[in-house]
Amino acid sequence: MSHLFICTGEVSGDLQASHLIEELLRQRPQLRITAVGGERMAAAGARLLHRTTEISSVGILEALPFVGPALWTEWKIRRFLAQDPPDVAVLVDYIGVNSRIARLLQRRQIPAVYYIAPQEWVWSQDARLTYQLAQQMRLMLAIFPEEARYYAAAGAHVQYVGHPLLDILAAVPSRAAARAQLGIPAEATVVVVVPASRRQELRSVLPVLLKAAQLLQAHLPQAQFWVPLASPRFAAPIARAARRLGLNLTLLDPQALSFFSPHKAHHLALAAADLVLAKSGTVNLETAILGIPQVVIYRLNPLTFWIARHWLRVSVPFMSPPNLVQMRPIVPELLQEQAQPEKIAQLALELLTRPERKAQLQADYAAMRAALGEPGVLARAAKAILEVLDGEAGSKQDPFRR
Repeated sequence: MSHLFICTGEVSGDLQASHLIEELLRQRPQLRITAVGGERMAAAGARLLHRTTEISSVGILEALPFVGPALWTEWKIRRFLAQDPPDVAVLVDYIGVNSRIARLLQRRQIPAVYYIAPQEWVWSQDARLTYQLAQQMRLMLAIFPEEARYYAAAGAHVQYVGHPLLDILAAVPSRAAARAQLGIPAEATVVVVVPASRRQELRSVLPVLLKAAQLLQAHLPQAQFWVPLASPRFAAPIARAARRLGLNLTLLDPQALSFFSPHKAHHLALAAADLVLAKSGTVNLETAILGIPQVVIYRLNPLTFWIARHWLRVSVPFMSPPNLVQMRPIVPELLQEQAQPEKIAQLALELLTRPERKAQLQADYAAMRAALGEPGVLARAAKAILEVLDGEAGSKQDPFRR
């Protein structure tokens, strides 16, 4: 029986990898999969070696509390590779740990595929990691056209498959159906707030977004505010922060929702929304594909941001995926000191009340969706991985191959 190892971290990586696992097992039911990631990957059919969805961070200082857990993760993977080496490894996003795992795999001569590669093509100030990955990977499955061009230029074997959200979001219900499932009246104005998928964002992003929501509530007293929780652990701090501001919002717990709905909680919330206020991340692309207006923000520790800007000279053209796809400002995004509640609320009101602004946004969304490729992404990605797996099996049977 062929053995595949898949390694990722964070909530979004767990979700993306779980869909890939489902497709891999659909194409090859007898495949054995060992995973580092989260509960969604385990539910999809992988044996979970280690859980990593709670140890991710963005930033220099923000990463310090997770150095120990990351080293522990690496030690467990190192031991696993020695005791039960897979035929092929698939690395998904999660560059902090996966860059080191790539070196381990190379030393052990275990072929590796990178799916959802690190966004070096956006923010890289040092090409060493790019060229290392190009040499270490048997195959890189690119989800953005620019990503494919970037890694191919570095010498990687690249296959552009398109973005998996095209497949994942195909089953999301309509606005009316989503509202019916959530008990939201058809005529209600619904603002969805997505403040955190990492614990650090409860400190850096949540207060700003909730204050902006409070300002919106003052202008739109009948509006409903919903927060789909990335983790049940976030419920208490978000509820406390909302109470302090007098903000009336509904927390949507994915675990509770799973008992009566086949759809992901945050996908239902997005589908029901008139507007989304969100931190930068995969949720921005989900929102754009579903055609919902949004304002995107992000904040880091001020010292981290100063080091990145003035010492490391990091320059990011855009931070939200919809803008990165087209390399132009499709959705409004506010970074660091620009992310002020008053500015967020102003942009949000424009998107809710100005028809010409909404029309332009929908036209930009259509162009962005066209640039993400064609549906069938997961099937193409799984097929490419299985071809690497089959090629490796053939080379083991024939010592003169390659």
